[in-house]
Amino acid sequence: MSKLLKTFCTMGLLLLSLPVIATENFDDFQGNQKSIADYTGNGKWLVVMLWASDCHVCNQEAHQYIKFHQEHVGKDAQVLGISLDGMAKKTDAQEFIKRHQVNFPSLIGEPEKVASMYQELTGDTWIGTPSFMVYTPKGELLGAQAGAVPVSVIESFIERESAAAQPKS
Repeated sequence: MSKLLKTFCTMGLLLLSLPVIATENFDDFQGNQKSIADYTGNGKWLVVMLWASDCHVCNQEAHQYIKFHQEHVGKDAQVLGISLDGMAKKTDAQEFIKRHQVNFPSLIGEPEKVASMYQELTGDTWIGTPSFMVYTPKGELLGAQAGAVPVSVIESFIERESAAAQPKS
């Protein structure tokens, strides 16, 4: 099905033309199994950040997603992190969370499993971290992008797509 997804670039994010549900399970940092679907469809936008503790860009940009989450979680959006560190580097991932004072929920998965999920959901080739996926308040994957995405682009994307979803009067 992922090969059937047609994408086009808009506001720096790839817009996906078909709704896709994420059901792949990962562990939270307490050892509980969770999926992206556990965080979607709650009436808020969900920004999924795929990161790794040794990713230079992830370390450099983490603060802006922490701030985004803090500013939006009580209103219209939240962030979910998924670490590609895997269980072998779980301690490194925990240190990343502590060092950056990450305030959004994070899951951890094996690199191959996370990359495969990204490719399956987006139909796009896995490039690396950071990578982002944006889900609508109804839980549909709407956009994805490999590489750093400024928070201002995500906010503009959400604002534009929210306005487009409003019924015309």
